[in-house]
Amino acid sequence: MPPIDNVLAVLLAGFFLSATPGPSMLYVLSRTVGQNRTAGLASALGLALGGMVLAVATALGLAKLFEEMPSIVVGLRYVGSAYLIWLGATMILNARSEAKTVLIVKEVRTRSLGSIIWQGVLVEFLNPKTVLFFALFLPPFVDTGLGVSSEVDTRVQLLTLGVLVPLTAIPVDIGVAFMGGALVQKINGQERTRERMAWFGGLILIAISVNLHLGMI
Repeated sequence: MPPIDNVLAVLLAGFFLSATPGPSMLYVLSRTVGQNRTAGLASALGLALGGMVLAVATALGLAKLFEEMPSIVVGLRYVGSAYLIWLGATMILNARSEAKTVLIVKEVRTRSLGSIIWQGVLVEFLNPKTVLFFALFLPPFVDTGLGVSSEVDTRVQLLTLGVLVPLTAIPVDIGVAFMGGALVQKINGQERTRERMAWFGGLILIAISVNLHLGMI
């Protein structure tokens, strides 16, 4: 199992990334406003399932890669840390412009709940950016002190951390589904709050990346 510090770091990073308005949040909003709350919850479930499947697939692939090429672990750790810093810096640099962006929920065609769940799975699983995120986000949190040469140890760590990422999005997506159109109005009317949240989230991601190497906390 990964150290509790790494688990908490992944939960924290995942939450702030999920709480930032993006394609997934708009997808849930569109289903909620365009169809109904149940459809919004179904879309949230689909996104979560897709994220978990992708997390498992990525973790298994990385575990195999780590076993065959142990030297790549250190390299991916630094690349992943740099990726976290890039994500945080991007959130900060775009904080003002993103806060002024008006969220618009488009109309959607009514679908069955099963179809919505399946669509959510595909949206999350086939998103190249999500695949890249998992591939670069997970390696820095693998504890090399737990015997990374063992594929079993590595797989358990990666699977545990990988599944945590979509789990952090579930509370956010459920909240989005329940609040629906009211959330759109509230988000669009809170530019200063959105900007501050982006700054705070970006700084948190950068701090997590730095702490992975310096062990300040």
